[in-house]
Amino acid sequence: MKELNSLNLAHNQLNNQLGDMFGSLTKLKQLDVSFNSLSGNLPQSLKSLRNLKKIHLQNNQFSGSLNVLANLPLDDVNVENNKLTGWVPEELKDISNLKTGGNSWSTGRAPPPPPGTPHIKHSKKKDGESEKSGKSVVIGVIIAGIVIVVLAIIIIVVSLSKRRSSARSLHLSEEERRSQHRSFTPLASQELSKDPFPYTTTENKDVTLVTGFNCNDSTSVDIKALQKSPSTSVRSSVSDCVQSFNDNEFAKRLNSRRSTSLRCNPFSLGELQIGTANFASGRLLGEGSIGRVYRAKYADGKVLAVKKINPSLFDDGPPEEFSKIVSSISKLRHPNIAELVGHCSEQEHMLVYDYFRNGSLHDFLHLSDDFSKPLTWNTRIRIALGTARAVEYLHEICSPPLVHKNIKSANILLDTDLNPRLSDYGLASFHQRTSQNLGAGYNAPECTKPSAYTLKSDVYSFGVVMLELLTGRKPLDSSKPKAEQCLVRWATPQLHDIIAVEKMVDPALRGLYPPKSLFRFADIIALCVQSEPEFRPPASEVVQALVRLVQCSSMKMKEDLGAFGRGDDYDD
Repeated sequence: MKELNSLNLAHNQLNNQLGDMFGSLTKLKQLDVSFNSLSGNLPQSLKSLRNLKKIHLQNNQFSGSLNVLANLPLDDVNVENNKLTGWVPEELKDISNLKTGGNSWSTGRAPPPPPGTPHIKHSKKKDGESEKSGKSVVIGVIIAGIVIVVLAIIIIVVSLSKRRSSARSLHLSEEERRSQHRSFTPLASQELSKDPFPYTTTENKDVTLVTGFNCNDSTSVDIKALQKSPSTSVRSSVSDCVQSFNDNEFAKRLNSRRSTSLRCNPFSLGELQIGTANFASGRLLGEGSIGRVYRAKYADGKVLAVKKINPSLFDDGPPEEFSKIVSSISKLRHPNIAELVGHCSEQEHMLVYDYFRNGSLHDFLHLSDDFSKPLTWNTRIRIALGTARAVEYLHEICSPPLVHKNIKSANILLDTDLNPRLSDYGLASFHQRTSQNLGAGYNAPECTKPSAYTLKSDVYSFGVVMLELLTGRKPLDSSKPKAEQCLVRWATPQLHDIIAVEKMVDPALRGLYPPKSLFRFADIIALCVQSEPEFRPPASEVVQALVRLVQCSSMKMKEDLGAFGRGDDYDD
């Protein structure tokens, strides 16, 4: 652990506080715990990281001040979108790559530092210093070249003398020489490239650290478990910490980790028939453009959702494509997407997900009953932000980017805490073959056919979902007057009119919303539903706008006493 020089735990669903566990990591140069749910003050042990150059803490819930970072030799700091307070230390303001937006910084003059506090200047080198540095590098290269030539001559002389003095060395087998002089050889690049979702992990017992990853293979890490294992031996990635070991053994370990990292299990047709009562109509949850979804309930209380893919969608493609789709989407991990937990390829093709008893956002907004209460304003904004983060993950974290093509309120599921889970992702190849209109009322103007969808088309569809959250109306509603039947066409011209926006708000809110928050939300929607795709913002900008909206409204995202889930499942 003491030799660790790079630690990357970004996008791993971490929560709780970041404990005082950095005291022994004196060689750490890079620390990234961004895009998690970490809270509390920054640990005092960060002061001991005297070699730390880069620290990324953005998109968490850290509070308190940044004083612990004041005297570290940092040149890359990102603490955006937290709950930090106080003043940005003067020592950090000299850093050229400093990002501090989205926090509650104090205004006015900062108090002076305590007497005797050392000051580290993070300024750029002067021209004279750069010139001297350049000359030093040239001189160093020349000296290094001379040393290499001298060493090469010495090696040749020694080699020739050994051949003359020892005839036995001429008969030394090639295998013996390899065994005597075996040293570290990097893993062949072509061996790593066989997996389309490469990543590098290091693990010890119950602790797994992600030191370099693709979005398709992120791994959850328990910070508490890390704190409880001070003696755990952790290595960074191969490029950061070169150790001498057998590369074949490393390849076996890496492949075994890949094979065990997935949580997608194969189901037999019989298992799914039992759970769904042979796909009875009473278990039908809904029907979409690519197939029907059934509720599977088992004797042990486990409840799953089974998506039965329409067989006609496989007429133009081999069944092997289904395996590729399963392999791809089963590796996606994000707190705001509905993760794939299983699949079945026996006679028919089915995808298995966790079942969310609260149903979908569409159910909450448009299918009111005695078991549900209207969504409060805070909950609606939280759902919008969570869904935006899911879209950002698909568009900007995944490589290559994934276009969803079917974003709508019916595909946004709500867990027991009413947190959103975007579903139906990774199935774009199926949507491309269907003749059905994908999400009527959600399609961007440029999407005359499924193949025309782009990342900006997804942003438009998400804008329509936010319009639903604002107005409580369906995207298309024939029961409304003709001028109001298309939600986007009716609402868009009014989104910049304060009086009109207040009139179009969902009556179920009963006026319980902050007016400034309402108008800012309307502005974000207006950007997303613009008719020209090039003017729509990317998903990451939508996320940042919603984060600022939440922070400016002083919302408590985790305390929403006005929203309740539905009752328990009924028994069939």
